[in-house]
Amino acid sequence: MTNVVLVGTLDTKGVEYGWLRERLLRAGVEVVLVDTGIIGEPRVPADVPREAVARAAGTELSELRAAADRGAAVTTMARGAEATLLRLHAEGRLHGVLAIGGSGGTSIATRAMRALPLGVPKVMVSSMASGDVSPYVGSADITMMYSVVDIAGINSISAPVLANAAEAAAGMAKAYARAALDRSRPARLGSGSRPLVAASMAGVTTIGVDAARERLEELGYEVLVFHVSGSGGRTLETLAGQGVFAGVLDLTLSELADDLCGGILTAGPDRLSAAGRAGVPQVVSLGALDMVKFGPLETLPERARYRRVRVHNPSITVIRTTESECAELGRRVAAKLRAATGPTAVCVPLRGLSTLGAPGGPYHDPRADLALFSALREGLRGSAARLFDYDTHINDPSFGRAAADRLHAMIGAVSAAA
Repeated sequence: MTNVVLVGTLDTKGVEYGWLRERLLRAGVEVVLVDTGIIGEPRVPADVPREAVARAAGTELSELRAAADRGAAVTTMARGAEATLLRLHAEGRLHGVLAIGGSGGTSIATRAMRALPLGVPKVMVSSMASGDVSPYVGSADITMMYSVVDIAGINSISAPVLANAAEAAAGMAKAYARAALDRSRPARLGSGSRPLVAASMAGVTTIGVDAARERLEELGYEVLVFHVSGSGGRTLETLAGQGVFAGVLDLTLSELADDLCGGILTAGPDRLSAAGRAGVPQVVSLGALDMVKFGPLETLPERARYRRVRVHNPSITVIRTTESECAELGRRVAAKLRAATGPTAVCVPLRGLSTLGAPGGPYHDPRADLALFSALREGLRGSAARLFDYDTHINDPSFGRAAADRLHAMIGAVSAAA
């Protein structure tokens, strides 16, 4: 049996959820309908009523109604929906999730979706999906569909959109259910025959990271490469914290430079923290800390226009990090790595941190690089993290292979000690 869970407010969207339930049943899946409404009466009966969702969040529906605080109620029901979906998944009653809504309904449903494991089908039809969806998606594999019109009845526009969503959710749920039953295929991320390693990469570090990836694959690993685009770094951190990886090869840290200098591709202040907290072996380098990324040239902040500016592509403009910024980045990297509870090594490419920072390149600045290296060295003094210098550029294939071999040795040592 394949189950798709519908989660949403059955007081304001009950007609639409009833229509979706019938569409899913015709598509050959069973439906579990979870009600996250608060005020009005549900327009269709729920399999998991709103009272049960509120209790899953540790409160009573009557208390939420009495408080008359919509924001607090939405947050509470989102927490209850999260607990409910996790329970249904643990019970084997959830093979996919589908939800519809505006800003409130999308907030509730996507919080619950983000809590589910990677690979569980998650479809969100939302009137908010044509804008910035990062607060809703986070680092989860949520499929966002724009509703085109507001979700208010079944009409000539909403019907085909919702039908497509229902068919997509049903198809994905069936495939997920089959994979879970097929013991010859991994049922979840990290359950395959090859241990997983995460690697971070940008266009300006591709050659070195590719060499490392190829070497790790020769050694028997499956390598997942994350683009350091902000969302990529956040996803790497999330999965590392979940213990998915046998090791992390974090060779590209430009998101830290964006976080320090106000660039657009920051992954937040917690970047380069999760593997250390989880005790996962990690080999770290300093790739692309010689630059900060902004949007198109015409959007470059005034304060950055006097710097060494480079148009990376029509969407991305970069500036060179200064000597003082590099010193601060060295201190920040060292502080994060000092806190690591697992084996940690830092590989320092003395001849440059990116294609732009190579000798003869527009961002080649030995003094700024030295400020980075010196601050890092001083910050790691007396810590368990080990630092290794390489008289190479980060994109020298020999550097990538050496970093990969070092991570392999660290993973092997941890396995042998277990």
